[in-house]
Amino acid sequence: MQRPGGTGPGRLTDRVPQVPADRLVAQLEPPRHFAAASFESYHADPSHPSQAAARLRLREIAYQVSRPANRGLRARLRRVVPPAVYLDGGFGVGKTHLLAALAHAVGRTETAYGTFVEFTHLVGALGFAATVEALAKHRLVAIDEFELDDPGDTLLVTRLVRELADRGVAVAATSNTLPEALGEGRFAAEDFVREIQSLADRFEVLRIDGEDYRRRPVRTDEPPLPDAVVTATVTDHPGATLDRFEALGDHLARVHPSRYGALLDGVTLVGLTGVGPVDDQARALRLVVLVDRLYDRDVPVLLGGSGEHGLFTPEMLRGGYRKKYYRALSRLGALAADGAALVPADRKELT
Repeated sequence: MQRPGGTGPGRLTDRVPQVPADRLVAQLEPPRHFAAASFESYHADPSHPSQAAARLRLREIAYQVSRPANRGLRARLRRVVPPAVYLDGGFGVGKTHLLAALAHAVGRTETAYGTFVEFTHLVGALGFAATVEALAKHRLVAIDEFELDDPGDTLLVTRLVRELADRGVAVAATSNTLPEALGEGRFAAEDFVREIQSLADRFEVLRIDGEDYRRRPVRTDEPPLPDAVVTATVTDHPGATLDRFEALGDHLARVHPSRYGALLDGVTLVGLTGVGPVDDQARALRLVVLVDRLYDRDVPVLLGGSGEHGLFTPEMLRGGYRKKYYRALSRLGALAADGAALVPADRKELT
């Protein structure tokens, strides 16, 4: 992706993608790093039997959802309640892997898979009624990281799930976990059941015990790069973009978050210069969404300025959206490490 004339990297700030409604729905699929997730590739820890039990139950649900509908007289006379399952467990026990495996088992065209935020953005882009109609064409809706920190959004998605369940659509969900409890086996079922209120009795809770399989803390210590190194590296990298951090923040306010995925079409590396702390919550939350889309697509980043250090204020990291901010820092740290690996050795001497 080059600037007009073929010289130098392109800029995300030059892109204003127009995304048709059918693409917004079609792009609801497991992220790239879970594209091959299956029940077979989920390695249940024998010391935690709940992992194998959850996998077995999800296999049963996949079969139930996938089999052709019985359209005989008995099926017409009685209403069949679609399955609804909530995967509950601490960080790193494989909830997202199992959710993606369920989606693949049911079938790509039969499943709408996305994060909680992606579904709220879909409603914002299409409207509630149109979203229900679009998603009701699927057999399964899979919601990863069901967020409980925004009462308005929680109520919105709860209503969406209720409408879809009434239309015969199966639902599977996970929820996010507090960063200070990562790897400690924290469970959120009580929070989830309390927040979804009228839907609580429809959901089957599958508790998944275990330790974080990665056995690592959240990494947010990737050192920033000099802006000159970021600029030189992206200039040599086909498909790279280069933006001033402040300008990108301004641009994100003008693009609907449902289009951030399309903003990254064809992008292989994102370079940001002048990175510094974000003290506006709306701006910070838009950045979180962009980081999620970068992570879903495995796009490395190069961070100049102060990098991820101090990116979100202490108040933000203690506030109601702290789960989102810590997740963004963890993901940005991983993407920044991938980006740093692309810096030529002679340039690393300048860092």
